[in-house]
Amino acid sequence: MDQLLVLFIGLPLLSFFVTLFWKNRNERPIGLVVRYTKVAYIILSVSYLVWWIANGLTPVSFKLATLYRSDNFVFALELFYDEITAVFSIVGALLFFLVATFSKYYMHRDQGYKRFFSTILLFAAGYNFIILSGNFETLFIGWEIKGLCSFLLIAFYWNRYLPVKNALKTVSNYRISDVMLMLAMWMMHHLTHRNISFTDLGEAKQIAAQGGAYAAMGVLVVCMIVLAATVKSAQFPFTSWLPRAMEGPTSSSAIFYGSLSVHIGIFLLLRTHPFWEDMLWAKILIIVTGAVTAVLSTLIARVQPTVKTQIAYSSAAQIGLMFIETAVGFHWLVLIHFAGNAFLRTYQLLVSPSVLNYLVHHQYFHYEAPRERKLSAVAASFYVLGVKEWNLDAFMFRFVWSPFKWIGVKLQFLQSYILTTLLVAMAFAIVLANRFNAGLLAGMNVPFPEILMSVALMFVLSSFSSRGSALKAWVLLLAAHACIILAIWLTAGQIASLEFLYYAGGIVSSFLLGYYCLQRIHGIDQDILLNRFHGYVYEAENKGLLFLLAVIGMLGFPITTAFVGIDVFFTHVDTHQPVLIVLLALCFLFIELAAFRILLRIFMGPHKKLYHPVAYRSS
Repeated sequence: MDQLLVLFIGLPLLSFFVTLFWKNRNERPIGLVVRYTKVAYIILSVSYLVWWIANGLTPVSFKLATLYRSDNFVFALELFYDEITAVFSIVGALLFFLVATFSKYYMHRDQGYKRFFSTILLFAAGYNFIILSGNFETLFIGWEIKGLCSFLLIAFYWNRYLPVKNALKTVSNYRISDVMLMLAMWMMHHLTHRNISFTDLGEAKQIAAQGGAYAAMGVLVVCMIVLAATVKSAQFPFTSWLPRAMEGPTSSSAIFYGSLSVHIGIFLLLRTHPFWEDMLWAKILIIVTGAVTAVLSTLIARVQPTVKTQIAYSSAAQIGLMFIETAVGFHWLVLIHFAGNAFLRTYQLLVSPSVLNYLVHHQYFHYEAPRERKLSAVAASFYVLGVKEWNLDAFMFRFVWSPFKWIGVKLQFLQSYILTTLLVAMAFAIVLANRFNAGLLAGMNVPFPEILMSVALMFVLSSFSSRGSALKAWVLLLAAHACIILAIWLTAGQIASLEFLYYAGGIVSSFLLGYYCLQRIHGIDQDILLNRFHGYVYEAENKGLLFLLAVIGMLGFPITTAFVGIDVFFTHVDTHQPVLIVLLALCFLFIELAAFRILLRIFMGPHKKLYHPVAYRSS
């Protein structure tokens, strides 16, 4: 029965690939595939739960595959099933059934019918990857898949301004959680010196309890985990992305940001609880985060004018309470609370169009002007702050993203192909010099790995802030990856050929595919500047799909070998190199944002030509 865990992932993943063979107008066969999948998913979830209970509630662990193995690193996929997985699986199966059934009629004759259901099926596979994960590596695969599906559904109406803009804003927050999880994996590897399963977190806790450097590593691991969970579950100060993520269809908002996706942070805290359960400071941090979010989100939700915003902040407030319950150890209460909140928010979002329609009709016959109330200065202040969402969105933009954009603007001189080639060639020459004369660089006492990684970050920030040619911005991302490889090569001294091929093979193939797409788009009217939205997906949808694949390949999504290669390269950075690991984390954070920005600016948004209807920016 252990092998049946694979079906939780394989079933929706297989259905996803099957739906790709039909066109959008073939709603009947697509609907049948989704119908059979959702029924089979419920049967599988309930049957496995019954079998698990009958066998004494013993946790089930199954090693799925080993993707890479070396002397100091193992990249293995491992599945795990216990009471946490059981609750998340049953709730997920039921909600997937409800939302898929509702969406069959809600999305009828929509031009994105096939795209919607394909994305929902892919999300189901990613969700099951997360809840069935037996180690951080497996969880991270689902984490990445879920993030991609979120982006695709937020930007579902890709010919409009606000959905595209908010898709990038949400991905920006998601990327913070991705990088934090990568850093937690990196630090856990150095703490335990092996690929650790979630069942071994108790042993990792004992190692961290030894004090000294081990204690510092344990503190950093917990901080990264808490920060990743905070971002993913829209807790303070990252709450503002949640209502902005509801730009997609109502049914996708229900299953993503009302129920399943937004609770993944809670799952991460529950799964890693054995590691931080004895750390009082960690519990206090989680409790304070949850309490502040619960209070602020409640104040905001009470004065918001739109249904989705009210539901989003109400859900964030309840998740804040779940953070508190998790920290104090009430895990079964958390699971019950999760199920109740997920079903309630899904119901509220699905019926909201009907409720609004009724209320609009009702006010014509029974409208009474509300009695004016005089507010105190304190109440008025809270009201204004609530309407402005406590300026959380402005805070994130001003103090998190704007400084990096300002730096990127100052680095626009790197857009020159000659200068880029020269810098990469110099970096390669430094590595070759060290290769043939190991003592040459050591005698200089110069931090060359940090310098090369800084150059990589400069390339990335220049691409991220570019308003010029998309081709030049795309080339800068390749140059950044080249400098990252050379910097890690320099700090490690020696890298196995297979590790290099894993990383470089996935990145170069993705770059070539993306460069081909941009060249073809450039041939349409010789204009692919990043100073505006072009909306070329309207006339080159296939090129847009290919460029999407190139983008996710460039950032190390699990469709190329670069996904494994990036994880392996992280292990070559030691714990006594904090500057290098911070620079590396920033590089991978902004590589994704820069690549997605190119995709959105060139292929999505309102079309720049007016020979067909174009939506208003406020729509």
